[in-house]
Amino acid sequence: MKKYLRYLMLFLAVTFSYCVMAQSVQWRDQHKIKRKETIFGIAKEYGVTIPQLLDANPSMKQPGYELKKGDLIFVPYSKEGDFLSDGSVKGKTDKKAATKPAVVQAPVKAVNAIRVGVMLPLHNQDGDGKRMVEFYRGVLLALNQLKSEGITTDVHAWNVPKGADIRKTLLEPNTSKLDIIFGPLYSEQVKPLADFCRAYDIKLVIPFSITGNDVETNPNIFQVYQPEASLINKSIAAYLERFQKSFHPIFINCQDPASQVGDFITSLRKQLDLQKIKYDLTSTKSSNAEFSKHFDATRPNVVILNSEKSPQLNEVFAKLAQLKKTRPGVAISLYGYNQWFVYQDYYLDQYFKYNTYIPSTYYYNKAADKTKELEAKYIEQYGEPMARQYIPRMALIGYDMAQFFVRGLKTNGKNFNGAASEVKYRPLQTRYDFVRVGQGGYMNDNFQLVHFKTDQTMENLVY
Repeated sequence: MKKYLRYLMLFLAVTFSYCVMAQSVQWRDQHKIKRKETIFGIAKEYGVTIPQLLDANPSMKQPGYELKKGDLIFVPYSKEGDFLSDGSVKGKTDKKAATKPAVVQAPVKAVNAIRVGVMLPLHNQDGDGKRMVEFYRGVLLALNQLKSEGITTDVHAWNVPKGADIRKTLLEPNTSKLDIIFGPLYSEQVKPLADFCRAYDIKLVIPFSITGNDVETNPNIFQVYQPEASLINKSIAAYLERFQKSFHPIFINCQDPASQVGDFITSLRKQLDLQKIKYDLTSTKSSNAEFSKHFDATRPNVVILNSEKSPQLNEVFAKLAQLKKTRPGVAISLYGYNQWFVYQDYYLDQYFKYNTYIPSTYYYNKAADKTKELEAKYIEQYGEPMARQYIPRMALIGYDMAQFFVRGLKTNGKNFNGAASEVKYRPLQTRYDFVRVGQGGYMNDNFQLVHFKTDQTMENLVY
């Protein structure tokens, strides 16, 4: 059998040109290889041809390729229009029914379904692809949940890797009939996709960070990413609103030459100077006695680090622990950074101890019941947990985003403008509230402070 498969693969490698996940390939599922499975058997199980299976998995075309237990392969749609209206990725042929004579039926279209498109790098070739696969899985879980509430969708997904000409994807059937598209990931693909969406009056949701300002001129764009300068301004405004002159700011130099928060520190200090709010400067290299001198005994102190990284944060916690031993009554709060969420498994107790505030556009609360429930569904559906290294969780981004936009479209149709007040949905991780950018499209304006309180509880202060 192995010999037969090698010859088959060699023949197909010659017959079909090799490419890295061509952007026109659509797929509906991932299949985990089991012991003794064959390419022929997998193709038969899903009702696709062997060439279609190979086109969705270019690595399988390489001479000498063998199926290995545990590997994941993509399963494509068997033909144009063969998609699941409920967004489900199971789609497997019933093994008992496979022995019965085939009955040809016309595709069943869901009545008044919202037509959803996903144009992202959906592959296992690199980190971008793996993150977007998880995002897409979250979208599908959301569509399944919406189906249970009577909200139906038709979903199409295209793999659009880096360097792909997205204009070729837009030539695919069904693209011009979509109501909404999630994508792309890469900045160079934004303009052609945005122009297409404007021409066919399709709402385009750009989920992740990009460069360019197409949102300022294209009314069909919903840009989730907020520019860094805007987030810095919001973080400073939130700080000034929360910590007024009754608090004493202390900036700690963490000796981090690779710090990414320099602009925030400079801007915040400038605002404090303008408002004539005095602050202290100290360093993690200062002696404990010198470090202690900068903390006010009569007012609560607000500590701001000039680094977002874990080793530097750990050093500061060590300095604060020494301070608390000699001055147990001193009041301390920390004003942190979005990146600190990544470290909460290690520093959560410290966040509570030091009354920490983190400005952010999201919060991943792993202890929330609904989050646990969705993560369990994810494992049940896909046979593996969400990737732990991604904060925020990619699947939760996809879940919240699909819930928000599909509900908004269902309620408001083409008039949906992305305002939070238009959608009755409580997000698991990311809030959305879009505002108009001039005469162009819409940008997410959500911002919040996540507060780790000393009583071991948390609150989200939404601005």
